Amino acid sequence: MKITEHIANANGKTLFSFELIPPLKGQSIKGIYDAIDPLMEFNPPFIDVTTLREDYIYKEHENGLLEKLSYRKRPGTIAICAAIMNKYKVDTVPHLLCGGFTKDETENGLFDLQFLGIENVLVLRGDARRGDASFIPTPGGHAYATDLLKQVTDMNKGVYLHEYNEENLKTDFCAGVAGYPEKHFEAPNMKTDFQYLKQKVDMGAGFIVTQMFFDNQKYYDFVNSCRANGINVPIIPGLKPLANTKQLIGLAKTFHIDMPEDLVDAVNACKNEKEVKEVGIEWTINQCKELMKFGAPVLHFYTMSNAGPTKRIASAIF
Repeated sequence: MKITEHIANANGKTLFSFELIPPLKGQSIKGIYDAIDPLMEFNPPFIDVTTLREDYIYKEHENGLLEKLSYRKRPGTIAICAAIMNKYKVDTVPHLLCGGFTKDETENGLFDLQFLGIENVLVLRGDARRGDASFIPTPGGHAYATDLLKQVTDMNKGVYLHEYNEENLKTDFCAGVAGYPEKHFEAPNMKTDFQYLKQKVDMGAGFIVTQMFFDNQKYYDFVNSCRANGINVPIIPGLKPLANTKQLIGLAKTFHIDMPEDLVDAVNACKNEKEVKEVGIEWTINQCKELMKFGAPVLHFYTMSNAGPTKRIASAIF
């Protein structure tokens, strides 16, 4: 079932969903199941599975020269989605990236998703590789999320990269895109950010999932501004409980977000990291209660494949 259908069928009730990271190369699917099992009692209609682009390692040869090699340390997003659907009978949302994939690889991946009965995707540009100053498109791939979204919507119309679709077969993906309540860090201003987001919705994006935020007013303002700009698709807030003191700076730096003064003060008043974790959980519980009153269609948790804090939060609100 499509994400938009899950939301429509909920009749205004706030749903629960969460996001997982594929295990490191060499690990088994058990880690994924261990992260899902504690959260299934909250009846998530869908589970997101991230995709990571390739990274680089350098291999030193006997002559002293270094060889730059590309590798993927977290493979298997499509396979993980298939395993989750088979075991839990729940929809999955694999992430599609520009970075690290050619157009042909993307098309083949979409064919695989269609074959497996996966109806939803989250379309993202992706991050720059570690060591790169900025995002560098993969040769033969897409430079922007809008281009990747167009490939998805083209396939929904029966338009493929090559002339082999003699039967005019069409895919039927519901594509989501990212939203940034505090502005994408590469956008010059909020107005430009909304213009790009509106373009994606006009192209066929069916829902928006936001970057994490810790100040709900950022989400309220973002939703109201979206509506004022003619963006009327469901807007799903992304949430992550603060886990330790380092994340005050780490999350703000990595995701270009502001930390509320009250949260910072509460963390600084803690005597140890256990107390910090409790502050983070309680803060997110209060966020969730307020977001539910506001009418958020889904509460989406970035679990980082650690179910413990999310389970405590969900137990307090559902």
